[in-house]
Amino acid sequence: MQDKLIALVTGANQGIGLQIAKDLVTHGFTVLLGSRNLERGEAAATEVGPHARALQLDVTDQASIAAAAERIRKEFGRLDVLINNAAISNTNRQPGQSVEAYARTTRPSNVSLDEMRAVWDTNVFGVLAVYQAMLPLLRQASAARIVNVSSGVGSLTTNSDPAFAYRAIFGPVYPASKTALNALTVAMAIELEPEGIKVNAVSPGYTSTNLNGYAGTETVEEGAREAVRVALLGPDSPTGTFTRWENETIPW
Repeated sequence: MQDKLIALVTGANQGIGLQIAKDLVTHGFTVLLGSRNLERGEAAATEVGPHARALQLDVTDQASIAAAAERIRKEFGRLDVLINNAAISNTNRQPGQSVEAYARTTRPSNVSLDEMRAVWDTNVFGVLAVYQAMLPLLRQASAARIVNVSSGVGSLTTNSDPAFAYRAIFGPVYPASKTALNALTVAMAIELEPEGIKVNAVSPGYTSTNLNGYAGTETVEEGAREAVRVALLGPDSPTGTFTRWENETIPW
């Protein structure tokens, strides 16, 4: 087991995270499937195959994160790839409510601060908490890398263009959480550049997952491609980038 590269994917029991795990296994990785619910994680690991393991990991729970890091340290002693995929889009969107209708309830003028905090707790603070816990393990690898799964709707440059199709839904909850994640990505990349650990953000595109009520237009296979491509890049590849398939740069 020790000769195989070790990857941790957060939020890996469904959707894009599960597909990323499946793809990394085909590239020779042992993949740890981070899942808030261990039973769901174990079911997903069974689906992926013998080179997948479920790992109870709630990115909003410090004790859960610490226990996951300790288990990885004991079993493997290092982590080669960290893919921060776990994310939520909302906590109170009504069943059947369109993205546009939900966006109207989350304008800066009327957004629930509790809603904003809940989403940012997973999408922003959760990523940073996992980063801090896993960094000692990543430093034990020879050419570690971090991939943060972001979204094109977080691009400030794109949203500043009146012609951008999704501009009307830009708001403080999910879109701005991805803007903040992009800022974290740059900060992490700057911090780790002297050590050779690469940190990049990717956008999966508008993928059909539970995150958007399966309204997306792309398959999970398509959505996972860029995260996997960037995870497999060699030590001479760039750091601090924001791309969508295939290596198409998204402006910050």
